[in-house]
Amino acid sequence: QVQLVESGGGLVQAGGSLRLSCAASGRTFSDYAMGWFRQAPGREREFVAAISWSGGSTHYANSAKGRFTISRDNAKNTAYLQMNSLKPEDTAVYYCAARTWGAVAARPREYDYWGQGTQVTVSS
Repeated sequence: QVQLVESGGGLVQAGGSLRLSCAASGRTFSDYAMGWFRQAPGREREFVAAISWSGGSTHYANSAKGRFTISRDNAKNTAYLQMNSLKPEDTAVYYCAARTWGAVAARPREYDYWGQGTQVTVSS
């Protein structure tokens, strides 16, 4: 079992930045690939970014490329999502997720554990 807790969400103006953190506890953090997803009201949960167990491989949604950066610190059992140049359409609840076996993936069903989410609101 892995427990995930997100933090760092909040209200920011368009063009601003936020850094989300995902603290993991339970099993060995480096056993898992990590992903970030988001869900806006009335919409399906969508992929944002993913990182392999070592951090050597990353994958981004088109909407995140060039603006968001996913990273991890296995010594701190924490994954991060740095979000720059935020837009109102980035407003959503952001979730981190862990996937056994360490390779990146973009579909929610490929992830085994989920956090409770953190709200990100971008004002225009």
